[in-house]
Amino acid sequence: MSKKANLTNRKTIHIEWSDCDPAQIVYYPRYLAYFDACTTALFRKAGLSKREMLKTYQTVIVESEITEWRRSSFCVRHRLFNKSVLAVECFEIRVWAVVSENDPEQIESQPVPREVIEMFSANGNHDSAHLKSRRKKQ
Repeated sequence: MSKKANLTNRKTIHIEWSDCDPAQIVYYPRYLAYFDACTTALFRKAGLSKREMLKTYQTVIVESEITEWRRSSFCVRHRLFNKSVLAVECFEIRVWAVVSENDPEQIESQPVPREVIEMFSANGNHDSAHLKSRRKKQ
């Protein structure tokens, strides 16, 4: 078996102002967008265009659900299906954060509001109109 180097592509990415949160940290979903752009560039370098990939693989279905509520964070599971076959599964932990009352230039974690957790319960009302009317009453 020969030791052949894998095809590698390098791409310079300029981090934009909008890529960062109030604490000037790159918002983590932007990394996924960077990786997607770099993967597209790598496939293009190998001779497979995005158009050719879409013709072949077309659409996917992604299921997302919160699997655990913690004091000031929650776990989300994403499952991506291609033609009913599980192709990707991702878990993430997100923090419930607000602007600090002591320093408006900082953010801090806060307990997840009970009403937010209740909106995700199996018997909760998931109607966006209901959510809008609740916001007006508060």
